[in-house]
Amino acid sequence: LLLLLLFSNMAVLQTIIASPFISSSSFTGCGHPINSPRIVGGQPASNGSWPWQVSILQNFYPICGGSLIAEQWVLSAAHCFFNRSALTDPSVCLFVCLFLSNLSDNAVISDVQQIILHPDYNGLSGSTGDIALIKLKSPVKFTNYILPICLPESSTQFPLNEYCWVTGWGDIRSDVPLPDPRTLQEVKVPLIIREICNILYNSRPVLGLGRDPVKQDMICAGYPEGGKDSCQGDSGGPLVCQLEGVWTQAGVVSWGVGCGGSDHPGVYTLVPFYANWIQDKMSGRNGSGGKSDQLHNTRVVTFTLVSLLLALL
Repeated sequence: LLLLLLFSNMAVLQTIIASPFISSSSFTGCGHPINSPRIVGGQPASNGSWPWQVSILQNFYPICGGSLIAEQWVLSAAHCFFNRSALTDPSVCLFVCLFLSNLSDNAVISDVQQIILHPDYNGLSGSTGDIALIKLKSPVKFTNYILPICLPESSTQFPLNEYCWVTGWGDIRSDVPLPDPRTLQEVKVPLIIREICNILYNSRPVLGLGRDPVKQDMICAGYPEGGKDSCQGDSGGPLVCQLEGVWTQAGVVSWGVGCGGSDHPGVYTLVPFYANWIQDKMSGRNGSGGKSDQLHNTRVVTFTLVSLLLALL
């Protein structure tokens, strides 16, 4: 997890969505991947298991994750984009497919319209409101390998101690990058009640976070003894749980202390807490506001060869 990720000198932000030659006729709604994920921790994910997974790149270097939540919308973390005043020609490159090695020349390009940050986010570690929306100018065509994750309602309750999954291309341990060929990783983690999570954090205080750092809009996931966690580079990615057979996003990778350390589970932005804000922004209503940047000359690149692209990540 990234404690805080600021990019003050980003000139180009790119997102790549990989798309193999697969018909979209089999699309049956959000939260239904064509392949069932394997229930393992810290292992490569099988192809098509997490078709909503997005990687956000700056100059073809991965900086954050995200999740496809609709044809024109990606959900991520506000800290990935908070300090971007120097952006003059940003683009977003989302890629969803796995086992890719290099760029394809056969690409479909569409523009990105906005990045919207929640107004409560203040740029500090552990800040509330660590959630962001990326609006694409053109809809993404769904395939068997590009599908949205379901969003919860504001009233959705995720069962405590439920085992959920977090995915990403981040470090496998603190300061240990994911080795080539940089295949998407998945890890199974239990949800932890906020009160218990605060007890764990208070038992080993972290400078700058204060007492009870896990706020109402956050949820923890992981093991008190550590060992399995999201890490640097996974920020903005999804924490998903299966509710009545449908994969639903419970959290957005937000912050933590190191990776997989004891008494410091990963902390995620609680998606149900912001369900109304997300719907307001997606529908064009002002709702509770939000910092928004209009992006010009931006693009989403949709790759049509599944065997290409991951070596650059």
